[in-house]
Amino acid sequence: MYKSRMSWLNYHHLLYFWTVAREGSIAKACSILLLTQPTISGQIRELERAFGTRLFAKVGRNLVLTEAGREAYRYADEIFTLGKELRETMQGRPAGRAVRLSIGIHDAIPKLISCKILTPALCQPDLIQIVCHDGSPEQLLARLALHELDAILLDSPAPPTVKVRVFNHLLGECGVSICGSPKMAAKYRPKFPHSLNGAPFLLPLHDTSLRRSLERWLDETRVRLDVRGEFADSSLLKSFGQAGAGAFIVPTAIETEVCRQYRVQVIGRVDSIRERFYLISVERKLKQPVIAAIAELARAKLFS
Repeated sequence: MYKSRMSWLNYHHLLYFWTVAREGSIAKACSILLLTQPTISGQIRELERAFGTRLFAKVGRNLVLTEAGREAYRYADEIFTLGKELRETMQGRPAGRAVRLSIGIHDAIPKLISCKILTPALCQPDLIQIVCHDGSPEQLLARLALHELDAILLDSPAPPTVKVRVFNHLLGECGVSICGSPKMAAKYRPKFPHSLNGAPFLLPLHDTSLRRSLERWLDETRVRLDVRGEFADSSLLKSFGQAGAGAFIVPTAIETEVCRQYRVQVIGRVDSIRERFYLISVERKLKQPVIAAIAELARAKLFS
């Protein structure tokens, strides 16, 4: 009879790797595992051979995780955390395990928006642990298809070309505000928006919904900006804006927080540019209670 050959993960090797990564050195792992350095080093090499990739790289005298190593560590950390909880449960000591919620977030969405959308989850009666993953829509949708994520936050609906069947749940929409340092606000606020013609400006990258909407509005108003920088990280963009490098655009829903946190002022508001935020899931109807609560509270409070 034919028997298929399966490749099993050696959890002892994975434990040695996880301990070294967690402690930051083989020497510290040796004292915890009560093993010699050659033994641990050899077992990690066996794990690397099994995976077909390097998990550590040597930088000077230190070991640092490679990209594959960081991914392996994330899985290992979850595996051994679950193992600890299983042991405590079987020994009659319930761990009070939190509901783990893995959310993907388009890296172009302002962190303040993501925080305001997701924070209500931590106020639910059940103990919740949120795990956030940044990435491009394509990367996040691929992980959602593999059920590595419970849902993802995007600033536009999932593209029709996506191969997996997903559903777009609109959380809400708002206009946008153009902000700048107090000096810039005093200069460009009068006769807005035409005062922006030739103004120094900081833009999000081309592949964002906000950038596309802004460019359409600029064409309609015939305003030409002096673009001083383009940014993938919205927080870095705002920091440059705080330093007076240029004006920038934010969703009006977080205008107050942005002005307070970055000590900037509103130059003007554009209600015709609409920023929309979506929760994407593989379910037509949101069944997970915490995710359903996130959507409901965002619609009722953040974007009402």
